[in-house]
Amino acid sequence: MVDKCPDCKSDKLVKDYEKGEIMCKNCGLIVADNVVDTGPEWRAFDSEQRDKRARGGAPIKYMRPNKGLVTEIDQYNRDIRGAKISSKKQAQLYRMRKWHKRASIASSMERNLSIALSELDRVASYLGLPDAVRESAALLYRKCIEKGLIRGRLIESVVAAVLYAICRETGKPRTLDEIADLAGIEKKEIGRTYRFISHELGLRVPLTDPSQYVPRLTAALKLSGQVQEKAIELLKKAVSKGLVSGRGPTGVAAAAVYIASALAGERKTQKEIADAAGVTEVTIRNRYRELKRELGLKIADL
Repeated sequence: MVDKCPDCKSDKLVKDYEKGEIMCKNCGLIVADNVVDTGPEWRAFDSEQRDKRARGGAPIKYMRPNKGLVTEIDQYNRDIRGAKISSKKQAQLYRMRKWHKRASIASSMERNLSIALSELDRVASYLGLPDAVRESAALLYRKCIEKGLIRGRLIESVVAAVLYAICRETGKPRTLDEIADLAGIEKKEIGRTYRFISHELGLRVPLTDPSQYVPRLTAALKLSGQVQEKAIELLKKAVSKGLVSGRGPTGVAAAAVYIASALAGERKTQKEIADAAGVTEVTIRNRYRELKRELGLKIADL
């Protein structure tokens, strides 16, 4: 598409779809003719008419094995007027649904996707992940299938590894322990699969920021927004001084929440915070001493 007038170099162009022309508003030159109108041939005067007349169909859903692009026979057993159909027709529709389902999952890849995506949806639901994260995880799993990375590996371990990677990419981190408990797979197996997928697909997963765990921790411990802000402020200082490198982000976040809760007068015990963060009390004590020493915090021993 032309964006400037070749004569006067003006970018003030007017499109006339009735004549199929693009004209320069400055000098009147016909810049292009026989322009095709790519919009719909119908008009709509409200949102209801627009929805009824649109023929675009639903968007692609990677969470469905067929991406949501096939026809489905519903379960309502009613005709177009809403009246209940006869038992003979119901039996015919039942057989049609059964064979339609069998025909839509014909290859081994489609069967694998059907199992994996249902497992992905289950784990993501328990983790409280939004639809956008699930779609990204489903797309990454499809890439693993295309590259042949799932051969010889448990479907559940690949699903768990994919979810772990996408959670880190989208800034909604979940710990390996959380995912391992829900998926029923050992933490080491998920970590091994995650490293293999990252290497083969060239994933550039950012380092987890400990402050991303703070809102979840403060919400679980029923602490105020003041504690959350103070903990994030402490973690920003810790990151700038390189105190987080080589340490588990959940442990550092738990120690920051521990300090912030004491400073705000909403003190929680190490055991309470350790249980909420999924770390040990020893980890919190070690990270607490490091933060206190390196950041020069003047607080009484907790």
